[in-house]
Amino acid sequence: MKKTSISLADGRELMYFDERDDVSRDDADLRPLTPTQTSSEIRYDELLDRWVIVASHRQDRTYHPASDSCPLCPSTAGRLTEIPAPTFDVVVFENRFPALTAAGGEAVAAVHSDGGDVLVRPGAGRCEVICFTAAHGASFSTLDHPRVDLVMAAWIDRTIELSQVPGVEQVFCFENRGHDIGVTLDHPHGQVYAYPFVTPRTAAMLTSSAAYYRRTKRNLFDDVVQREKDDKTRVVATNSAWTAFVPRAARWPYEVHLYPNRRVPDVAALDDRQRAGFADIYLDLLGRFDRLFDEPAPYISAWHQAPVREGRDRFALHLELFTTRRTPDKLKYLAGSESAMDAFTNDVAPEAAAERLRELG
Repeated sequence: MKKTSISLADGRELMYFDERDDVSRDDADLRPLTPTQTSSEIRYDELLDRWVIVASHRQDRTYHPASDSCPLCPSTAGRLTEIPAPTFDVVVFENRFPALTAAGGEAVAAVHSDGGDVLVRPGAGRCEVICFTAAHGASFSTLDHPRVDLVMAAWIDRTIELSQVPGVEQVFCFENRGHDIGVTLDHPHGQVYAYPFVTPRTAAMLTSSAAYYRRTKRNLFDDVVQREKDDKTRVVATNSAWTAFVPRAARWPYEVHLYPNRRVPDVAALDDRQRAGFADIYLDLLGRFDRLFDEPAPYISAWHQAPVREGRDRFALHLELFTTRRTPDKLKYLAGSESAMDAFTNDVAPEAAAERLRELG
């Protein structure tokens, strides 16, 4: 794998990840772009003990362009895009419309409560886009094993580098697919967020795992995975390095969690055997999601990684894959109970979902 870093016309960083070491990446970004001037802030919700990102400049981001105007395709002589090269393997670049910003724009002043607690502070972090392939009409499920391995190498690279950025507390790699999910660019791509706080889902898991250890002196993640292996009714697929199952209390109609059989805190800690075994089982799962309905299912694929500094000894890396569709023509809407109270009602029994996904193998 070869990594080449360049600067785009507005000063943002772009990184090529190539399967071959002899590739030259000297194409310059010829667009007449001015440096980005964006800023965001994070506001503390005292009632829920969580941070909310406010980034009003994102209202102007690119929205459902025509396929011949896709900004994530390679550049051609007649059309310049975010990627200067005429072709590429995998590309990562700083988002031009980031939710979190390292610099630029007007600085956001910190706001404190009467008691001295910080209520508002700059949304310092980084948001990156990762393009999985130059082929506009492809999807992650159509990638070959070497390309999936290269994407994994990019996830690892970004997790390591962004974890070293001052102020970053957690790195999140994810993919959204499908208009039902809210995707605004159809080109196969994902994103990487470097948060200046530990996300609420991760914080809740750390709290639960700490309480479980105090009661049992065992690791909660290890016991959950082992129980699913022993029970077998919700296991969808396995190989020597990974296990995929529908969680017992799944929130979404079709939801699969993928764990390495040896617990690690993040993708950077995966060993060679785990990395080698990932492509096979993940492409298998995506293929099942492609066959669930009359057309490929919209989905969110999310890597849950340990925070940079907190709870790394007890957290377990896992990938969460789920779709918001419950039948070919019905979506799972987050209405009153889910949106207002965060209390989910699942329309599909997890055991039935697991059985259906096993049939689609």
